[in-house]
Amino acid sequence: MNSLQIYDYIVFLFYFFVVAGYGYYVYRLKTNNSASASHNFFLAEGSLTWWAIGTSLIASNISSEQFIAMSGNGFKMGLAIATYEWMAALTLIIVAVFFIPVYLKNKIYTMPQFLSERYNGNVAMIMAVFWLLLYVIVNLTSILYLGALAINGISGIEINLCMYGLAFFSIIIALGGMKVIGYTDVIQVVFLIFGGLVTTYLALDKVAELNGQSGVVEGFNYMMSQSSDHFHMIFKKENENYPSLPGLTVLFGGMWIVNLNYWGCNQYITQRALGADLKTARSGILFAAFLKLLMPVIVVLPGIAAYVLYTKGGLQTEMLGPDGIINPDRSYPVLLNLLPVGLKGLSFAALTAAVVASLAGKVNSISTIFTLDIFKKKIQPEASELKMVKVGKITVVVAMLLAVIIAPFLGIDKKGGFEFIQEYTGFVSPGIFAMFILGFFWKKTSSNAAMFATIGGFILSVIFKFLPRFVNLEFLSSSGFSTLVEQKDKTMAYEIPFLDRMGFVFLICVVFMVIISLIDHKKGVVVKGLEIDTKMFKVSNGFAAGAMIVCGVLVALYSIFW
Repeated sequence: MNSLQIYDYIVFLFYFFVVAGYGYYVYRLKTNNSASASHNFFLAEGSLTWWAIGTSLIASNISSEQFIAMSGNGFKMGLAIATYEWMAALTLIIVAVFFIPVYLKNKIYTMPQFLSERYNGNVAMIMAVFWLLLYVIVNLTSILYLGALAINGISGIEINLCMYGLAFFSIIIALGGMKVIGYTDVIQVVFLIFGGLVTTYLALDKVAELNGQSGVVEGFNYMMSQSSDHFHMIFKKENENYPSLPGLTVLFGGMWIVNLNYWGCNQYITQRALGADLKTARSGILFAAFLKLLMPVIVVLPGIAAYVLYTKGGLQTEMLGPDGIINPDRSYPVLLNLLPVGLKGLSFAALTAAVVASLAGKVNSISTIFTLDIFKKKIQPEASELKMVKVGKITVVVAMLLAVIIAPFLGIDKKGGFEFIQEYTGFVSPGIFAMFILGFFWKKTSSNAAMFATIGGFILSVIFKFLPRFVNLEFLSSSGFSTLVEQKDKTMAYEIPFLDRMGFVFLICVVFMVIISLIDHKKGVVVKGLEIDTKMFKVSNGFAAGAMIVCGVLVALYSIFW
């Protein structure tokens, strides 16, 4: 039954008042009139602990696209979709070792600031606008709309009302600034993980009942026996889900670009660590890597459980969308509706916590980029600290209102939420990552090369997306880089899987950036370098031990579920 009972609302209101009350308490502790008021608002400079950084990273990352869309992918393709989470754990370690020291050493607070200091203002401004459009039109709208759909499916509350409620709660948190976001994220993650684990436990127990047993272990074993095809991490080419996760690409190809760009070159994520010292930032990121290992248990296993229940004759009508066709993205909301009163409220709070934390973090990043990289540099350079905070708060409200207005018109629910976000951010991420990685570690990289990556990377992504539909690329199919897919008009066409596409675009961008940079170097073009000392990349023994544990767990997981 898609409605909440009185005890569910009591549990949810408890969550709401705990988060709002703690956020207000943290806000009251801030010194709003300090000389660094803007840094307090945008970065929480020097005030986030390692555990606050780690939990904030996870709270900002895990949202409706994981709970709803990734669970849906669990229903459709199984454990393989967990590669986004598990590879992210390894990526976080790389970011902590190699990326964060460069940012902190050079006092980088925003990604456009990095581009401005390493290349020039034109590259920075183009990318600032790019990021703002991407964050508002793709990320913010997706999180908001998918979250509203999920809450509608659980509570029966009208979807627009759900969007307004999520937006309002997120604005309250975001207006407190990054410190409030960071510390309330700790509570959000507690609800997120505890409520998520409760949902997983009860879902696996439901599966066990199909075999006349009970308990998590029995449920998991029964899932393994009844849906063994859903427990492979690496797809072969004949698998129908291969275009989404093309074989070894998830280990050696485009998946690295997805993760390194997201975790290392993304204002929304790196902002959590940029206000801390190196040791604290690294410890927080390592903590986030450990939490990442846990996420598939919360967001993927419930989707597989829903698949087993469905194949055994359950959930036959619940899994159908309005068009009468099975909709995998309904998996998680359907499972929540099976929970007993009270526990349903807890899981509802967990889902809301994930959505609100992500929305607040995302809109704060939008505010940071607009205020520091556009307003302060181009509109009012003489703006005071307090004026910048005021502009930042106005931007928070405007961005959220825009997302509320345009989200219903994007057809997000029809595209498959998780892949919608991954594919459309993938149009710009190969060029961005090429620009960052060469900018970090090759001093000859020129601003002209960066401009090519910025614009050329996007154009190349569009070409690789649509070219196979007009040109027969059967030779790519035979080599494993192109597959036949069904189009909307039911005809078949070749398409390069978007993860492979990202890999191709990244490599082309790197090659052309090297060529352009060498030409500029011969012409005597002056390039800006970053301050880099190899000692920055040395890690503590504790960090090294933690990183080895994460790597060992990943090797074990991929060996077991290959």
